[in-house]
Amino acid sequence: MANVHGGDDYSLSRVPLEARRPMWEVLVIRIGSLACVSQLMLGAALGYGMTFWGAFWATMLGSVLLQVVSYALGAAAAREGLSTSLLSRWAGFGKMGSSIIGGVIAIALMGWFGVQNTVFAEGLLEATGLFNVQIWAMITGLAVTIIVVFGFRLLSLTANISVPLFILAVGFAMYQVLSGHDVGQLIQAKPAGEPLSFAVATTMVAGGFMIGAIITPDLSRFMRSEKDVFWMTLIGTFVGELGMNMMSVLMALAVRSSDIVTIMLSLAGWIGAAIVIFSTIKLNDINLYSSSLGITNMLNALFQWKVNRVTATWAIGIIGTVLSMLGIINYFVNFLVFLGVAVPPVAGIMFVDYYILKRDRRILDESRERGALPESCEIWNPVTMAAWLVGFLVGYFVTDTGIPAINSLIVGGLSYYLGMKVYALVSKQSQVEFAKTHETV
Repeated sequence: MANVHGGDDYSLSRVPLEARRPMWEVLVIRIGSLACVSQLMLGAALGYGMTFWGAFWATMLGSVLLQVVSYALGAAAAREGLSTSLLSRWAGFGKMGSSIIGGVIAIALMGWFGVQNTVFAEGLLEATGLFNVQIWAMITGLAVTIIVVFGFRLLSLTANISVPLFILAVGFAMYQVLSGHDVGQLIQAKPAGEPLSFAVATTMVAGGFMIGAIITPDLSRFMRSEKDVFWMTLIGTFVGELGMNMMSVLMALAVRSSDIVTIMLSLAGWIGAAIVIFSTIKLNDINLYSSSLGITNMLNALFQWKVNRVTATWAIGIIGTVLSMLGIINYFVNFLVFLGVAVPPVAGIMFVDYYILKRDRRILDESRERGALPESCEIWNPVTMAAWLVGFLVGYFVTDTGIPAINSLIVGGLSYYLGMKVYALVSKQSQVEFAKTHETV
């Protein structure tokens, strides 16, 4: 069985009970993934186009949707001890389908790693005036890669230091921005920008962290119970999402601008630079960590290669760093947004298969007792692929009704459920099973 030695972090096996961690360790990492500069920018956009209470309720609804997705997948992972892409093998996708999930998640998060690394480098150049963006991008990219090489434990240690410092830095910057303003008046103030509709605002909140919700299992597999996952997702979402958003909304209403990050940096000097530094470290180590888990699962599923997670981390970290040094990464943002629409249906399909159809629950339960993976899994499921495509197309093309990220998630899950029921009727099976392989890892 693969283990944590060498930083492999059980990338192709269950996390055993003795390796599970206290709830607060995972919670701090979770808050770190939500409390970041991009969250401040989102809050500022809401505060520029909405009243305080409009932004509050949009954030609440978007956060609740994220909470539901995060908890459903996170609780399954805590029970099984499996990452998102590995769990998907026995939650509707089969071995080949899970390799596609692993690939999509790995590419999307490697891309965001590069984008965030560029932001990190530009922030340090602005603060120090030393070197150039390329040199800082190399230093920051390799530094974050080294942190992730050492796995979950160093991820936790880094978050314990950077999360409180980030929150303190934002608090100081907020104090600077709001000095001389009456908070009561700001809460009643009209926004300065073009009005933002409630549906669009909720989409921005839910869509902005949907990939983060779907990779919750990569962290929650280290948790000791489903109750721990509930508190982690509840506290993490409301402290990170609601807390950061509403601070940012107030600042946007105070300065009458959506560009509050620039204003915070100019007012706060080195504190402003610290905001960028601590935010990017926290966000990028999670991007890289989940990307390495996705790529090890993909290579294992496609080629039977047992690539060590450390090796994958170095490869992805170096590629992301080089892309950010070359500036090429900026051209990938539209592609990364495109991939973002492909991810939500995965959650809908996994939820339906694991919690409603429960097709592989018996073999998961039996193998969990032994602390091993099931001895077989489906090679691939054509109904899953069709449902995934339908969910993706709805999310991509239906943009004027509802919330695209949620539409694609629900349509993907519903299409899968109905597709499996129809297939069962046509094939006269009480429970649909496709061809299986006994080479699970």
